[in-house]
Amino acid sequence: MTMPTITPAFADVTASDSTLRRFLHGLPGVDAVGLEARAASLGTRSIKTTAKAYAIDLAISMIDLTTLEGADTPGKVRALAAKALRPDPTDRTTPATAAVCVYPDMAETAVAALAGSDVKVASVATAFPAGRASLAVKLADTRDAVAAGADEIDMVIDRGAFLAGHYLKVYEEIRAVKEAAGAARLKVIFETGELSTYDNIRRASWLGMIGGADFIKTSTGKVGVNATPANTLLLLEAVRDFRAQTGVQIGVKPAGGIRTSKDAVKFLVLVNETVGADWLDNHWFRFGASSLLNDLLMQRQKLATGRYSGPDYVTVD
Repeated sequence: MTMPTITPAFADVTASDSTLRRFLHGLPGVDAVGLEARAASLGTRSIKTTAKAYAIDLAISMIDLTTLEGADTPGKVRALAAKALRPDPTDRTTPATAAVCVYPDMAETAVAALAGSDVKVASVATAFPAGRASLAVKLADTRDAVAAGADEIDMVIDRGAFLAGHYLKVYEEIRAVKEAAGAARLKVIFETGELSTYDNIRRASWLGMIGGADFIKTSTGKVGVNATPANTLLLLEAVRDFRAQTGVQIGVKPAGGIRTSKDAVKFLVLVNETVGADWLDNHWFRFGASSLLNDLLMQRQKLATGRYSGPDYVTVD
């Protein structure tokens, strides 16, 4: 199997389990108090009306509108695709979302519903959300999604292997999935709530980027602790430092638990202050969310009309 090219700077690092472990454990330790204080401080910044309107539209354009439930049906996916294309049917100036995110068996339905648009189809794969399957199954899952037309693949790492220190196994799985994804962009999910420490989140971020991730992503949205300002700040610092070292830009996707416009704006401030305007675009930053869009639409109408709409203004997902 021909693997994707390794970034030359990391060829020696990935030569063996021991060299990879030495590199990851040689990364600077995370000052947890300082990290959380900076994330909290940036979250208190207020923005004025014009900037707020811009931020709301930007946030809408960055959403991977998501349904990942056992009860998903083709009808639900088509309805979600329609909402992604035209979030507010009464206002054509409302931007479309970045993508619709579904399970692999729903990717073909989403592709058909979004045909001719710029809205991408993202599909979770690799035995999402637990990742407890053989590599062969994970690769088949990925290939099925790509064959169905998915533009993007959201994979989960093997947290058990990572926490056991089997970093090379995790790295090799990421590279294999990257190859199976072909032209589809690869988002690598760490499930930060299960990694226990900020040091582990930093190590996972670098492992994902070295392995070929196009995006690094906090969470599946299926555990108790998902995206937080602090863990997202860590991912942003990682992609900033990776680009400084390699010249390669990697995207970031916080997912799970981001439900309000206020939350979304806080994350955009983190992006602006940590990595700058180069990442303030849906090619490089996404929100994984299902209910966030509704609140953004409500706040958008409030800015436009001075009042909140009635309960029927947005669809209930």
